[in-house]
Amino acid sequence: MKLITFQTGTECRIGVLATDEITIVDLSIASPSLPRDMTAFVELGDDGLKQAEAAVESAASEAKTRLDAVTLLSPFPVPKRNLLCVGKNYYEHAEEFHNSGFDATAGGTAVPEFPIIFTKATTSVTGPDTVIPASADPTNSTDYEGELGVVIGLAGKGIVKANAYDHVYGYTIINDVTARDLQSLHKQWFIGKSPDGFCPMGPVLVTADEIGDVTDLHLSTFVNGEKRQEAQVSDLIFDIPTIIETLSATMTLVPGDIIATGTPAGVGIGFDPPVYLKSGDQVTVIITKIGELRNSVE
Repeated sequence: MKLITFQTGTECRIGVLATDEITIVDLSIASPSLPRDMTAFVELGDDGLKQAEAAVESAASEAKTRLDAVTLLSPFPVPKRNLLCVGKNYYEHAEEFHNSGFDATAGGTAVPEFPIIFTKATTSVTGPDTVIPASADPTNSTDYEGELGVVIGLAGKGIVKANAYDHVYGYTIINDVTARDLQSLHKQWFIGKSPDGFCPMGPVLVTADEIGDVTDLHLSTFVNGEKRQEAQVSDLIFDIPTIIETLSATMTLVPGDIIATGTPAGVGIGFDPPVYLKSGDQVTVIITKIGELRNSVE
């Protein structure tokens, strides 16, 4: 199932994107007892999905609208907690970042021994077809990072790798936009990762059952039509079960938590000299079975 958050008029609602990819079933009309907030819906787990499936099957015409008649938002316009992110999690990107001069965490080797974890502020989140405000970066060093986002559906602490996928609700696309000079200047990455509008997400949240083997997914990022990044999820240094085991070892993961799993090689600082985003650029992140996350830059 492909779930969306959308705005019509001044109202924010959740819905299901039909298989034709152009029709939305508005769950606030098709099943008024369901929440209008994606986090609250995810908290319902399988019961919520069963109710949504029944609502889609019986939806009257007034519960349906065209995708182009609404404004798509991030599936989680205001996440419950900061996004949990993994740094340097593809081999070639670990090398390019290590050699870039921007890696304030760099040690003796490029590839980390353990997952590098940081967060992005909830206020950085924005949706598809919105503007990345590079002009708000005082250092003029705004970079892109296409990533797979993992959404937690079942709470847990001390989750072992063998059970990790039981806690995954679904997947989305994230562009972990970064102010590189701020990332380097402040050593810990939070400030450089968290400017408002620096986390485009969407366009949909796809439930895990529809994805199947997530390691088969293919990610690519384009800037102005030029392919910059390309990788399989199977190329991750620390796979999704390892990330979930690592995070949950000391903290409780809760429904609606979002994990950005890392970006492959090909980011702007990998060029010599670096190629940063500028006003007028168009960035598109594509992940198979999920869709395209498109954003312009100003």
